[in-house]
Amino acid sequence: MADDGAGNGGNGAGGGGKGALGELVKAESMIQLAIALPAGCVIGWLVGSWLDRHFHQGWIAIVGILLGAAAGFVQIFRTASRYIKRG
Repeated sequence: MADDGAGNGGNGAGGGGKGALGELVKAESMIQLAIALPAGCVIGWLVGSWLDRHFHQGWIAIVGILLGAAAGFVQIFRTASRYIKRG
């Protein structure tokens, strides 16, 4: 009886642990998708604003936002393709 309980518990815990861990990994991937674009835009804007102040220009922040958005989209596509490959 102890063997059956350990065997079932081992399989259940292993499968359940893997399933729960798999669900957490999926949730983390979805959080990455939600954060990638805004974070890229904010980081691009901050770097662009600093460069604007450093070089006394007014357009570099806009370019930084656009580059940050592009980097965010690239990250979204990478994460999504990795998620799709896993199934």
